[in-house]
Amino acid sequence: MSVNTVPSISYYSLDVIQDEARRLVQKGLVSRQQPIYTLCQYIPAREWVCIECELEKCDFLLRDRIADLIGREQWEND
Repeated sequence: MSVNTVPSISYYSLDVIQDEARRLVQKGLVSRQQPIYTLCQYIPAREWVCIECELEKCDFLLRDRIADLIGREQWEND
């Protein structure tokens, strides 16, 4: 008896990746100055492959800074 399973493939849009990076920066777990590959410590390995592909598709390099990925922060109060 064999069981055929379909591997679960998660899709991450650039918006989702940016939101997750912002959340990690706001929590103080990563710095805006660290390279993007630092995020892999907080994302399951099987999902990191999908994230890497999306980043590559959007012309980001893993050595780019997280600040480049999340862009400018907007403050409501100065």
